[in-house]
Amino acid sequence: MSYFNENYNYPRNWHANGFGWVNPAALSQPAYPASVQMPTPESSGYSSWNPTISGQSLSYGFAPGVIQPPSSPWGPQTNAPSLPYPTMGFTGGMPVPGGDTGMPPLAMMPMPGGSSYGGGGDGEDAAQTQEIPFQSVSIPIAEGMFSSLGEKGSGFRTRTDVQDFYVLRNQCLENGTLFEDPEFQAVSSSLMFSRRPDRHYEWLRPHEISDSPEFFVEGFSRFDVQQGELGDCWLLAACANLTQDQKMFLRVVPEDNSFEDEYAGIFHFRFWQYGRWVDVVIDDRLPTYRGELIYMRSSEKNEFWSALLEKAYAKLHGSYEALKGGTTCEAMEDFTGGVTEMYDLKDQTPPNLFQICEKGFQRNSMFACSIEPDPHVTEAETREGLIRGHAYSITKIQMVDIVTPTTSGKIPLIRLRNPWGNEAEWNGAWSDQSAEWRFIPDDQKEELGLNFDSDGEFWMSYRDFTRYFDRIEICNLSPDSLSEEQANRGKLRWEMSTFEGEWAVGSTAGGCRNYLQTFWHNPQYVVHLEDPDEDDDEGKCTVIIALMQKNRRSRRNMGVDCLTIGFAVYRVTERDLAQKPLKMNFFKYNASVARSPAFINLREVSCRFKLPPGDYLIVPSTFEPNEEGEFLIRVFSESKNTMEENDEEVGVGDIDDRIAPDVPSPSQPSPQRQAMERLFLDVAGADGEVDWVELKRILDHSFRDDLPKSSSVNGLNKTYASQQNATNYDGEGGGDAGGGLLAQLCGLFCKDTPLAEVFGPAAPNGGGPQGDTNGNLQSQIVPIQNVDQGSTGFSKDVCRSMVAMLDTDQSGKLGFDEFQTLLTDIAKWKAVFKLYDQDQTGRLSAFELRQALNSAGYHLNNRILNGLVHRYGSRDGSIAFDDFIMCAVKIKTMIDIFRERDTEGTNMATFSMDEWVEKTLYS
Repeated sequence: MSYFNENYNYPRNWHANGFGWVNPAALSQPAYPASVQMPTPESSGYSSWNPTISGQSLSYGFAPGVIQPPSSPWGPQTNAPSLPYPTMGFTGGMPVPGGDTGMPPLAMMPMPGGSSYGGGGDGEDAAQTQEIPFQSVSIPIAEGMFSSLGEKGSGFRTRTDVQDFYVLRNQCLENGTLFEDPEFQAVSSSLMFSRRPDRHYEWLRPHEISDSPEFFVEGFSRFDVQQGELGDCWLLAACANLTQDQKMFLRVVPEDNSFEDEYAGIFHFRFWQYGRWVDVVIDDRLPTYRGELIYMRSSEKNEFWSALLEKAYAKLHGSYEALKGGTTCEAMEDFTGGVTEMYDLKDQTPPNLFQICEKGFQRNSMFACSIEPDPHVTEAETREGLIRGHAYSITKIQMVDIVTPTTSGKIPLIRLRNPWGNEAEWNGAWSDQSAEWRFIPDDQKEELGLNFDSDGEFWMSYRDFTRYFDRIEICNLSPDSLSEEQANRGKLRWEMSTFEGEWAVGSTAGGCRNYLQTFWHNPQYVVHLEDPDEDDDEGKCTVIIALMQKNRRSRRNMGVDCLTIGFAVYRVTERDLAQKPLKMNFFKYNASVARSPAFINLREVSCRFKLPPGDYLIVPSTFEPNEEGEFLIRVFSESKNTMEENDEEVGVGDIDDRIAPDVPSPSQPSPQRQAMERLFLDVAGADGEVDWVELKRILDHSFRDDLPKSSSVNGLNKTYASQQNATNYDGEGGGDAGGGLLAQLCGLFCKDTPLAEVFGPAAPNGGGPQGDTNGNLQSQIVPIQNVDQGSTGFSKDVCRSMVAMLDTDQSGKLGFDEFQTLLTDIAKWKAVFKLYDQDQTGRLSAFELRQALNSAGYHLNNRILNGLVHRYGSRDGSIAFDDFIMCAVKIKTMIDIFRERDTEGTNMATFSMDEWVEKTLYS
């Protein structure tokens, strides 16, 4: 459930970008307490930077004014231990005056499934570690401050073959034509999707707008981007930042774009999308009104790189209107592939923000800032000359030497730029021609590149910056963004690790920790932090964790919204990591040491933490279970980090002791084996072999109690079924209530083993060779013409796959030895299914598939499990008995094929094309 109160003024960084929450109590607790007292709830340690924000609203994840937590079950906590300071993102922080943390006693919150605080499902007990309930916040997408770029208009571009810029350009040059993009046509829908344009716009090529169009005029700079009629100042701020780094700029804006050499009316630009760089091809027809560009333009009338870049970005998101209202963070991320952070400068300004910014500039990070918009006036100007609801780029942060008549030292200054590129500038201290500049030495002014042009660029003191601006956005660049020249000049690199993953219904979409029973099914990632930051006095590591959901906005027009996502971080030991993945008990007895403050329906959730060196487990998830999607998770740190998925290795292991300590196998001729042979011959007929039709007849009847019920009893006609039910279940038919023909066969075969009781009595009179086995068998066989091969029951694929699994000579039939091996496997798989189908519905929860296959001796990773659930799971997240058998058959077959070639046990096998096609098609 998501909570949102439109009448409540949430803290400005409630979107979860900025500092995450750290739990000092969990950092110091033992991994698996036996009789040790667990940490008390009031010592959980989650709190806010701002003591004026109640612990009810942030510390424990409740949204004030939305849901009122009941009174504490522990009663008044007059002497309860508490942290002496707020710790959003840090386990040490700034003391709060008076020592008041604003943290009330922990309240009980009703949780899904009837469990209460710290719970999340059956199996919770009083001895477990109390985990603070996770909360989700649903952001109204239409709200201007939080509107994600491109959300509304995405998905309009057609999904055709990838456009190759060089191939298309050569074709146009050969044909003597100018390129016209069929995927982003010069029509009104490319401009707007919510309404029709209010006037007639004309699409013109640059040579129709200017006599001598050029892509670049004397290079590129931050002054080349000026805003038009579109409300995309956030995009312009990102473009201005991009121009300051040549390597990054030329990666987005390739140098082979030109109006001279090989001009064919086609251009291309590159954007980072979910871990990959995407080449976007456009034609150069631009929207104009009365011959003038209506959107982004350059200060030079004949320069067009910025207008064409804007068009490519509009195509990426469906229309120009899709770029109206957004966050600079997303644009900077799409230009660089970096990780973004946002910090509020009013209610929750971190005390070390300037240090964070300085370190960011050392690592070539990009910065932007903004002021809250006036709800009544669009882009209203303040008396200080600043524009509300407008994105500014930060182009420099520096400690500057200052010498006054009374003192000398350094002062922190910030240089900003208004994308309008005009005289709309700050008019306070340190503005153009301000008296304060007389205290700065001339050589320092020269180093700063100081000028007082009316170009939209100005300086401010850091103190005034935090006073007048409301939000700062930081884009931390990936290591490959730093050029060798920048590294030689002392620029530092972030250390980065990244993984792609998926939440699949019934498999890896386990929901947040509120749902304890399924939470452990989420993908798990282990990060090792080796060394603390060089300048950290507490010996801790700076870590930025960013979780991004993929491909949601591109499907928004199909009703697909952003998922509500977040993550939790756990401290782990080498002993913990011996188990892959960590199971429910770990999360039951260990509280998270850090987390995203809330689960949010944004494209990305990123948080900064300070953690001691060590191993940490990150669990990304959606808020609710069974919400399907793909994601990208990235970890940035100042010192070296390594990251790996905490998942099983594919292979074969031991069978569950609860199934059979020693699965029986045929031995030398014995009375039981001889009886089995006689039974097989009766079923197989004159040819002595069983094909898939005969196998289906046997399985459908024998497993009629295990398959989902239907009007036709698993493929048998109703007359025959009713006759057999009357014979077998009225007490006169020998008591065959244990599973039919196959139960008799397996009961004989598994006699005197733990599997025997699974199948019940094998046959009348003990089922020995002298019993009435053959008579019962003949009476239960259905003529072939009475079998509805297209009806319910075991599918053709299951039966054919069973035959193919053991049909080594590819005859399409099973001989006696092969049939005997199949019985052994089916006995094992049915026992496994019964073990996990405790409510006897004939279906397993897809979340139980991993454990069921483990019990059968098969170990699979998340990617394979997701594939199996997609292939064999139902819409309600369950797996029927015959589909489970099919899973087991496929797994066993493919592993056997691989092992046959991997004779030396190197976990590598080689197949030729024809061998691979033959093996996989027949299996």
